Amino acid sequence: DVDKAVAGALISKYRNSGQTCVCANRFLVQKGIHDEFVKKFAQTIQRELRIGHGFDEGTTQGPLINERAVEKVESHIDDAVSQGASIVTGGKRHSFGKNFFEPTLLCNVSTSMLCTQEETFGPLAPVIKFDTEEEALAIANSANVGLAGYFYSQDPAQIWRVAEKLEVGMVGVNEGLLSSVECPFG
Repeated sequence: DVDKAVAGALISKYRNSGQTCVCANRFLVQKGIHDEFVKKFAQTIQRELRIGHGFDEGTTQGPLINERAVEKVESHIDDAVSQGASIVTGGKRHSFGKNFFEPTLLCNVSTSMLCTQEETFGPLAPVIKFDTEEEALAIANSANVGLAGYFYSQDPAQIWRVAEKLEVGMVGVNEGLLSSVECPFG
């Protein structure tokens, strides 16, 4: 269900402007649905996310913690674009202030790019296309970061198989949010 995956991706990546310890850092999308996912994700980002001050009605995205955090996001984008990635939406500081950065979506991303190997801790969603489950698991487990992982599947056998093989601390299945305000976390 691409729509459900897009909704989960939005929640997982862009809560607190991408500055939570369990934010998704990379999005691995199967080749057969890749283009539809990227298109719908970009449309949802543009429609649902609003940059502003936290007390302003309608604001969903605030500033990054400091300018160094913004510079890291810029560095990850510059590195990815220099290696062939494309900016689908966002990609630059917002005119609202120096620590505000547009929610950004990249496609044509490869595992050699910094944004796939380091935690960005900002509003950057790089999308990596894959063919097989084995390839996706190899990519997911190749980075040295992995507090949480998320995936979508309707196949119960695949859910158990993938959840057991992901080398992460927590696994979200068909859900982009692992924590709840009603439960202790952290």
